[in-house]
Amino acid sequence: MKRWIKAIVFLPFNVLIVLPAFILYFSGYRWNTPPLWRMLCGGMLFMAGMALAVWTMSLFAVCGRGTPAPWDPPQKLVLKGPYLYVRNPMITAVLAMLLAEALLLSSGVLFVWFVVFLAVNMVYLPLSEEKGLARRFGMEYEEYKKAVPRWLPRLTPWKKK
Repeated sequence: MKRWIKAIVFLPFNVLIVLPAFILYFSGYRWNTPPLWRMLCGGMLFMAGMALAVWTMSLFAVCGRGTPAPWDPPQKLVLKGPYLYVRNPMITAVLAMLLAEALLLSSGVLFVWFVVFLAVNMVYLPLSEEKGLARRFGMEYEEYKKAVPRWLPRLTPWKKK
């Protein structure tokens, strides 16, 4: 349990709460009630992102026997649930929640943070994380990587041959 608390506090908590709070504070943000459409879209997007995050993290714990943290990664390649459609559903979940925050708070600077986080992950994932996964899981990961897209989900779940 302690390792999960570290992983959650260090990663999603900082990305979704701490950094946006600093960004808003230092940008001089003032609350304005957003239009109803923005509140509804932001609320639904946040809830969908949260549900996906909980689902993917539980799969990491149960199926992968690890955490989302780079210092305590899954010991087994997770090939269930949303991972059958897209390789990075956990990052997708965080991106959904970041975009939802920008919508709900009507904040352009939080939208910039969303874009920066996306850009960092577009560089980090192929240059670092995917190489580490290939080293740890070998041909199993290579087969998965060829069949399942990094960002845009497949229409049907991948079935291992």
